[in-house]
Amino acid sequence: MSTLTALARLRAIRDGAAQPITTVRHCHIAPHPMVFIPLKLAGEAAAPLAAMVGTDPDHPRLLVVPQPRNRDLRFAFAAELAEVLLPYVEGFEKTTETVERKGGEPYERCLDAPQLLVPNRPAAAFTGLLGRSTRFRRADGPYPVHPSVPLLGRWLTYFADRSRQPGSCLLLVATEALSMHWATGQSGLEDANLAALLGWIAPPPGMSGRRAAEEAEDPLLWPPAGPATDPGFDNEVLGPAVRAYEEAPTDHAVERLTQALRTQLEPTWRLMWQAAGLLRALPEDGRVKDRWDADRGSFTRFVERLAEGGPPQARRDGAVGAAARLAGLERARASYDVQRAYDDPLIMAEYRLTGEAFAGTVTDADPEHTEGEGRSRKLRPLITVRTDDPVRLAPGATVGSPDRRGHAAEIVEIAGDEITLKITKGMGRGRTPAPGAVPEPGERVSYTSLTDDFQTSAALPDPERTPWTHGGPPEEYVPSDDDAQEEWS
Repeated sequence: MSTLTALARLRAIRDGAAQPITTVRHCHIAPHPMVFIPLKLAGEAAAPLAAMVGTDPDHPRLLVVPQPRNRDLRFAFAAELAEVLLPYVEGFEKTTETVERKGGEPYERCLDAPQLLVPNRPAAAFTGLLGRSTRFRRADGPYPVHPSVPLLGRWLTYFADRSRQPGSCLLLVATEALSMHWATGQSGLEDANLAALLGWIAPPPGMSGRRAAEEAEDPLLWPPAGPATDPGFDNEVLGPAVRAYEEAPTDHAVERLTQALRTQLEPTWRLMWQAAGLLRALPEDGRVKDRWDADRGSFTRFVERLAEGGPPQARRDGAVGAAARLAGLERARASYDVQRAYDDPLIMAEYRLTGEAFAGTVTDADPEHTEGEGRSRKLRPLITVRTDDPVRLAPGATVGSPDRRGHAAEIVEIAGDEITLKITKGMGRGRTPAPGAVPEPGERVSYTSLTDDFQTSAALPDPERTPWTHGGPPEEYVPSDDDAQEEWS
């Protein structure tokens, strides 16, 4: 936890309400997201119990598995879920745009992409497990399922995998998105409770955030947001209802179970749309669109992979694939952190406290300063900035400015509270700086060592050349009937 976030939590405790820790919204919220709230059977890894799903806050669809240990009923549930999810996803595949690429061929990209909203990180993990338990199924063979089930599994796997990508919003976790923008007076672990988190952020009229969060701990008022259910509900309501269905699998027994599960899901359903509304009300930061464009590109590539008949995602990555994925996630995390800091003064303030950034007033400027002689002469303007921030950067360090994108400078000297910088990039191509390219005396500026420069991919061998120390070349995946026989499925 950073210093400023800790301070915001203390203020939340003092004031009885959550405190904003950003000035803008750092995630994309679709106009019509698909809210997906799954429940699973206690003691089972990937046995779905129920799900509430839909894009209309007033008309959710409730899917129920009367006996989650029954294989046929589980995959009937998956087929019902496919009826809801696949048309929503496929609706974004129909309209594309042509994107021009510098130095390359233009390509097609979907104009928009689907967005799934889930309550918490365990729900996102369960989405991945549900995808894994369905994507290898087949419409023929010893364990036939509806043809839509394996396609659903591939999409659920894709969304769950994409949710691990920093900055991606194709599958958005409500508790994480809210915690990114508000600090509450409770621990990070308690923030994983959606009802308690929203209690701090938007308590009912006349009630403090602390009191609203305390009420949220009562499972009778606010059932868990899933995928796990409340043990009391399991013992007193769910267990008897499932046994009644086993003894007499009638419509009445199914309706009894459906109504019981509805009471567990409807409160979370309302909270999910409240969370989406709170986030949508925040002003969007400047790079959300760029990250959503990247999501649209990823979505388009997966659509093309399906159209080309590619195999399902592997159960696990090979050594090279795992290393490439990890390196990609690390690059994405670094880039995402820099983008958020550049777009948000409150986040940049964290780096000012650690000495990785500073802000101050320009006291002197030499916009026509040059280096070198003759043809090698280069324009290198100098500025002096006075700052009260603790600077822990050394002379020679390269810094960028959130105030001027594409602007770069080098620290020449640090003398007390004054820092001399040499501008090396972002001045234009003329012999004199472009208007406004060099800060003027009296101007407020900020600089940081954080940079979002392009990073090349890690140099890794081809999968066929995986060394024996890492398992050797991976075997090519060939679909078989054994794919349907995972122990926990």
